[in-house]
Amino acid sequence: MLDDGDLDAAVAAGLIDSALRGNLEAFAAARHAASAPAAPVGRFDPIHVLYYAGALIIIGAMGFFTTVAFAGLGGWALAAIAVVYAIGLTALGDRLWRKLQTRMPGGLLIAAAVSMAPLAIYGVQDALNLWPADKPGSYQDFYPLINASWVYMEIGAIGASALALWRYPFPFILLIAAVALWFLSMDLAALIVHRHKPDWEADLELRRTVSEIVGAVMIGDAWFLDLKRARSGDFGFWLHLFGAMTFWGAITASDGNEFGKAVYCGFNVLYIAFGLFLDRRVYAVFGTIGVSIYLGHLAYTVFDNVLSFTFALTGIGLAIVFAGVGLERRRAALSDFFENNLPAALQALRPRRVSA
Repeated sequence: MLDDGDLDAAVAAGLIDSALRGNLEAFAAARHAASAPAAPVGRFDPIHVLYYAGALIIIGAMGFFTTVAFAGLGGWALAAIAVVYAIGLTALGDRLWRKLQTRMPGGLLIAAAVSMAPLAIYGVQDALNLWPADKPGSYQDFYPLINASWVYMEIGAIGASALALWRYPFPFILLIAAVALWFLSMDLAALIVHRHKPDWEADLELRRTVSEIVGAVMIGDAWFLDLKRARSGDFGFWLHLFGAMTFWGAITASDGNEFGKAVYCGFNVLYIAFGLFLDRRVYAVFGTIGVSIYLGHLAYTVFDNVLSFTFALTGIGLAIVFAGVGLERRRAALSDFFENNLPAALQALRPRRVSA
């Protein structure tokens, strides 16, 4: 085995030159990287569906679907319930996490434990009346409504997610952090601008702008994870999904004239191309929906009285379907084309694996 000292000595002795030394180091590094064990590729089979369904029901029961009667228990009771749930779910999840065969349900239970953080913080705030602005109402309003008083809960959810990821590197936990970060960005903006419960109609443009920024940041973070942590697991998946949805939704919510709508169609075409470049189908899905929205606008507004437009759209739809079939059949060839024809700078930005 040769180390750096041996190579330096060989260069000093004139046995090899500096260029050959660099080539040998690059070859050894590439060889070791290729032989390193890759992260296992997950299979989303029926068993996995049950895992995710069960975890989402737990999260929803303590979030989306909490009732007025549940909120009526009082702040300290809600905080106690959240803490007991978090401890129990963490203990059970940790036990499952320790075995490779049950790591997925273990990670999902840890994620469910993380989702208890906002409820615990809400209970303490409600009991002590510690609100940054006006009292936001019952806990079940946390998810559908924007309110400056939620910021402590959102910060707590992000902190709990970070702590859980440090101990249990499970990608789904990133989804909870991403949702909390999105909520936090809009609530902080409302708190800075209004210092009280925001007006939904007046704040529409503010919320849209913040969502664009947050969505773009999430996409960038997911891209970075694809490039740097691909072999450790698909940590970019949930950030790609939520970032793509947030950014696309904010762009879609904007109003514009006919030129602006045509630009929106172009944006969606670029979204599809971006998905092909990253090999992430989620961008192609949202981009296709966006193109369909624009075509629907043309059908109902611009070409409402043009008979041939209906038949033309049918042809366009069939062309898109067959284009998708062709791309799927030639996915490997298309990937090879990217690798062989893209400039080196762009190749370095393209994740080297097939993703969802």
